[in-house]
Amino acid sequence: MLTLENISITFNPGTPDENPALKNINLSVNKGDFITVIGSNGAGKSTLYNIISGNLQPTTGSIKLNNQDITKLPEYKRAQYFGRIFQNPLLGTAGKMSLADNMMICSKKGWKGLKISLSKQRREEFKEELKKLNMGLENRLNDNVSQFSGGQRQALTLLMTVMSKPQILLLDEHTAALDPTNADIVMKLTKEFAEKYNLTVMMVTHNMQHALDYGNRLLMMDAGEIILDIAGEEKHNLTMNDLSEKFKAIRKHGIVSDKMMLS
Repeated sequence: MLTLENISITFNPGTPDENPALKNINLSVNKGDFITVIGSNGAGKSTLYNIISGNLQPTTGSIKLNNQDITKLPEYKRAQYFGRIFQNPLLGTAGKMSLADNMMICSKKGWKGLKISLSKQRREEFKEELKKLNMGLENRLNDNVSQFSGGQRQALTLLMTVMSKPQILLLDEHTAALDPTNADIVMKLTKEFAEKYNLTVMMVTHNMQHALDYGNRLLMMDAGEIILDIAGEEKHNLTMNDLSEKFKAIRKHGIVSDKMMLS
């Protein structure tokens, strides 16, 4: 589905601040994958997402989506394929607009013009979608989104992104700014939507338990490289101690063995 071949990017090349942020990344994402991505700060996780979404252009390498080369495709054109949710729950919705208007714009992705009509039928459709969140938002279509809590806004962002039917959902620490209760709600919704709609998901997280509990595949990044790629039953049986030991072994030997790298 999505293939990254020999992707590298270097910031400030030829200067004292030269930084090889990604180094020869090769990655294949299959339809229906739910991939959790872990790594310390500076490991290259956000840079990888920026490359995939088109926010950055790689120094070398190519990106293909469904066998079509999208390496040079600008970010605004890739938006029809990728849905990205950030850590800040305020970024995914327009706070000064009503809930109904937010959902209308989402449902009219790619719409041109300034006038949008909201029919009674459309309102009922939105209410049915909002009921999936179990937050009572179906009764607040006329309220400005700025009145909602961070957890409500992030859950709403998730719903609207799913409604836009992206080919790949990129979650960039989308629960990190939420309190534990709301983080748990959003994670359960994420799993529910992924399974119900057979979504392809990549989820960056610093929550190691989430990385273990969710998805069918786990990537570990370090210093701009994918150093671990585990899927299936081995991923299902992983523990935090296993991850720690694997990371120590990789760091010690400086290589990734065949046993450690599965894809």
